[in-house]
Amino acid sequence: MLFLQTLVNGLALGGLYALAAVGFSLVFGVLGIVNLTHGIFLVAGSYGALLLWEHLGIDPILSIPPVAIVLFGVGYVYQRTIIHWAVSRASLVASLVVTFGVAMIIRNLLQLWFGPDIRTITPSYSFSSVTFFDLRIDLVRLIALGMSLVVLLLLTALLRHTHFGRSIRATAQQPLAASLCGLDVERLYAKTFGLGAALAGASGAIIGIVQPFSPATEAGWTLNAFIVVVLGGIGSPAGALLGGVLLGLINTLTAQYIAPSMTNAAMFLVLVAMLLFRPHGLLGNAMGESR
Repeated sequence: MLFLQTLVNGLALGGLYALAAVGFSLVFGVLGIVNLTHGIFLVAGSYGALLLWEHLGIDPILSIPPVAIVLFGVGYVYQRTIIHWAVSRASLVASLVVTFGVAMIIRNLLQLWFGPDIRTITPSYSFSSVTFFDLRIDLVRLIALGMSLVVLLLLTALLRHTHFGRSIRATAQQPLAASLCGLDVERLYAKTFGLGAALAGASGAIIGIVQPFSPATEAGWTLNAFIVVVLGGIGSPAGALLGGVLLGLINTLTAQYIAPSMTNAAMFLVLVAMLLFRPHGLLGNAMGESR
């Protein structure tokens, strides 16, 4: 029964990892950018949900749409200005340095505004749990897992069944051909980056009710997103879900049966093995078939 409980905890944690990583995966797959400000967007989403909860009494789940809309706008402007200038005047490698620098700046600003202390969002159901036979799962983790699946399904539908989604996929696979067909590639890049920021903000609002957060936690979430992409594959919600679940199971099984202090070592061991033997992830690069 302990093993089953560990698996359930790993699946719930994996849902959080998947939701946190899907925006990173989308930006990486379409723009080819390793966005090191991804964790900042996530933490900003947590703080946005916290402000709406403390000052307006809005439930963190209901705060997802306004938080996502604001961060979509921020991400859109950010890509159209700073990142676009860096890539057009230098290279994609320059975007790595730029996003790292911006992440450090915003992290320090968040520390000035909110302080370095750990914060949590505690709605009325925070300490409730659901019991199924002898298995127990916190209600907030169950809600977070459900919201993760909903968001991933909506993103899958967007990418597969809408003109915007098909435009994103076409631009990712053949940007020159997409441009020749009349698509505004630069604007699609900005919209995709904005969508990635919105997804990060939405995941931050959900994660804020499950785990404590502070400006310093942004680096860990960026790293987790990168590991999830390496495990599952680039550019697809299914890859993010698979990679997130694997990472969650690795984390909980290592903590339970080896030692909690060994979770990072286990994650990096799996990361190195995946990069050596299957560098495109288990599901491959969903955005790069025609490159």
